[in-house]
Amino acid sequence: MERSGRAEIISIGDELLIGQVVNTNASWMAEQLSLAGIVLNRITAIGDKEIDIFQAIDEALKRVQVVFITGGLGPTSDDITKPALCKYFNTELIFNQEAFNQASELFARRGYAMTERNREQAMLPAVCEPIRNNLGTAPGMWFEKEGGFIVSMPGVPFEMKAMFVAEVIPKLKRCVWTQNLVHKTLMTTGVGESVLADRILNWEEELPDNFKLAYLPQPGLVRLRLSGHGMDSLSLNLELKRLTNELAGLLNEYVYGFDDESLESIVGKMLGAGRKTLAIAESCTGGAISAMITSVPGSSAYFMGSVVAYSNEIKHKILGVDNQLILQYGAVSREVVEAMAKGARETFAVDYALATSGIAGPDGGTQEKPVGTIWISLASAAETISVCHTFGEHRDRNIRRSTLAALNMLRLELLSDSV
Repeated sequence: MERSGRAEIISIGDELLIGQVVNTNASWMAEQLSLAGIVLNRITAIGDKEIDIFQAIDEALKRVQVVFITGGLGPTSDDITKPALCKYFNTELIFNQEAFNQASELFARRGYAMTERNREQAMLPAVCEPIRNNLGTAPGMWFEKEGGFIVSMPGVPFEMKAMFVAEVIPKLKRCVWTQNLVHKTLMTTGVGESVLADRILNWEEELPDNFKLAYLPQPGLVRLRLSGHGMDSLSLNLELKRLTNELAGLLNEYVYGFDDESLESIVGKMLGAGRKTLAIAESCTGGAISAMITSVPGSSAYFMGSVVAYSNEIKHKILGVDNQLILQYGAVSREVVEAMAKGARETFAVDYALATSGIAGPDGGTQEKPVGTIWISLASAAETISVCHTFGEHRDRNIRRSTLAALNMLRLELLSDSV
């Protein structure tokens, strides 16, 4: 394997291995490296053991040119990265005046007094090049070994991120070969990954050699990430645009947005553009749809309100659902969920109203209506439409999938109404 321009991340900390802390640093760094044109080969998490640090660095340098290390640079006894690196490079710790001054200024701004333990953080391996930490007391360290680079940074996320962007990436671009890496993500919902794969099989088989497609499923949606690499930035981006348009055309109604766009923000834009208003009546989703809608800034322009009608009494008193419908068909039924949607539309005097009623689980299912049975209804001036889903047995996933399915039902109706 060619080492040049490739990198690996070594995350240090027992807390990562016991699940006490989620390794968000590595995922964030991976994204930044991709934007910088540096290929990430592997992410490794290890504990606070000297021998593990030595072994991880040695193995990584056989594969890649750049090794990033995060964690273990603090002032306490469990922070062993710096002394371990000092031993690894067979050098000694020396006092760095610039690092001490920077830490002193930081403490002064915050109104704290420097301690001897903090002063020791300015002791750095003699063979390293210090990396300025503008937001903390632990400097980063830049080492070189046999054409490779080892970069050690704090594990505190906001300190590491600032250092990575301001100091590490610019220096790295001057030292290693990089290429152009491009990505475009298509956000899809209302369909499973196997159906998507079958639909675009021929297209995917004809992808250029420097492009690949990744399927990234999660409950209720599938992200399709199209990635490419090459030396000519202009032609690479033109090819990415062409392939993206082709893929979106093949999937048509399943694609609701791109990259980081959320379904709720897309629906919000559509409602705003059409000057339409929305209300929601939720039973099994317990307010989850309303929470997603109101997470979008400016949603007050189109979202009028909601009712979490968890009990049959509230369905009747607030939404006007006839008790006879509930007795005859049950709360989880087309008849009741349509009455909820119509009631919400009338109560809030809106253009559209969504309603949900179902069995989220894990209990409450029957042979006729198993756990995961969810009715969703959408009422408008023109019509009231309803769909029954059978999602599964996991409560949280059922709520998530119901929420996305409801929003997608509204999105498709807005698309239809705009034609």
